[in-house]
Amino acid sequence: MLSAFISAFRTPDLRKKILFTLMIIGLYRLGAQMPSPGVDYAAVQTCLNAQPTDEAGVFGLLNLFTGGALLQLSVFALGVMPYITASIIMQLLTVVIPRLEQLRKEGQPGQVKITQYTRYLTLGLALLQASGYIALARSGMLFQTQCPGILPDLSTTEANIPFWMSIVTVVAVMVAGSAMIMWFGEQITERGVGNGMSLLIFASIAAQMPSQFWGLQKSEGWFMFTVIIALCLAIMVAVIFIEQSQRRIPVQYAKKMVGRRMYGGTSTYIPIKVNQAGVVPVIFGSSLLYIPTLFRQLNQNSDSEWVQFIDRYLLNQGSWVYITLYALLIIFFTYFYVSITFKVDDVAENMKKAGGFIPGVRPGKPTATYLQRVLSRLTFPGSLYLAVIAILPNLAIIAFGNQQLFAQFAFGGTSVLIMVGVGLESVKQIESQLMQRHYEGFLR
Repeated sequence: MLSAFISAFRTPDLRKKILFTLMIIGLYRLGAQMPSPGVDYAAVQTCLNAQPTDEAGVFGLLNLFTGGALLQLSVFALGVMPYITASIIMQLLTVVIPRLEQLRKEGQPGQVKITQYTRYLTLGLALLQASGYIALARSGMLFQTQCPGILPDLSTTEANIPFWMSIVTVVAVMVAGSAMIMWFGEQITERGVGNGMSLLIFASIAAQMPSQFWGLQKSEGWFMFTVIIALCLAIMVAVIFIEQSQRRIPVQYAKKMVGRRMYGGTSTYIPIKVNQAGVVPVIFGSSLLYIPTLFRQLNQNSDSEWVQFIDRYLLNQGSWVYITLYALLIIFFTYFYVSITFKVDDVAENMKKAGGFIPGVRPGKPTATYLQRVLSRLTFPGSLYLAVIAILPNLAIIAFGNQQLFAQFAFGGTSVLIMVGVGLESVKQIESQLMQRHYEGFLR
């Protein structure tokens, strides 16, 4: 494997792609640490240090995907979430809006238009999210403790700048930072190695790992640190095994005569992964479960039955009600997302037009029915796999009885899924480019 890395850097164009990708990731991490204008950086750091260590916080998942930039209110505080949210919304809208469905079927020209719509929607979502985060920061709801002075009233300073202008400046900088991140991701996809947005999420999660491991060792000692590391490695091996698993459906293409030449007659297969939905169902389930938590923060009346129910079951991430609801949401969204992203009718129709067929299955509707049956059988274990990986930190609370330990590795299952998936995909791309140049690949 080391020789394969050396061969990758010896190839001029591949070396440029790898170095370009590393440069963009470095710029992204620099912007994630750069404070926004008008934000009191010292006050933000004081608020972060004063947060309770036994709570993950309402915005823990978003802060994870931004590499800690959200709670620091930096230039790249929004991270990749506006673009990811816009992409998911556009995928869902293609099911209900005929115009978008038509654009998707047009190929490259239609995909360019959909990408343009996704960019506009990203900027709109970034504007809403930036305004909401600034409002929550001013009211003290962004952090678990009251944090005055994050956005000082500049109208009383010598600069004589109106306070509303300071707020507009911070929001505009965050929206511009989100647009810059979107451009970073597209540049990596086009000129670098791997999927740009996925690599930026990978960099955000990896940036927090050293501090989490160091905090774990300081609070729990070397024995618990070793146990957690061993469990993480075992989970990573299992995730790699499942992520690589797929069902290959054989496809045979009929021979046909064009002029004096014979075409077709080749054999191939349709790969259907066990985890066809990726990490999207986990993100959907986590987002929905944070709605009651946000409602609890906005409603301080502890005498209400709904508030007591939320405190007892939905805020306690070690309760069986929370774990069961989380797992059921992931299973539901796995089936839902797979059904809208893998169109069995379109696959069967395209195979029929190209003269392809599955041995033993008639083309057309019987092929679609067969593919749907196989997809349903694979989606069930895939959904259970996602649910088990996602609730492992919650089960750790019950096993170890340590809420603080879970807080240090909040969304650990999601982190492993993203990092392993992105790492495998990037290695495969480098592998394919090495094989094109007759070098030995990473996998032997």
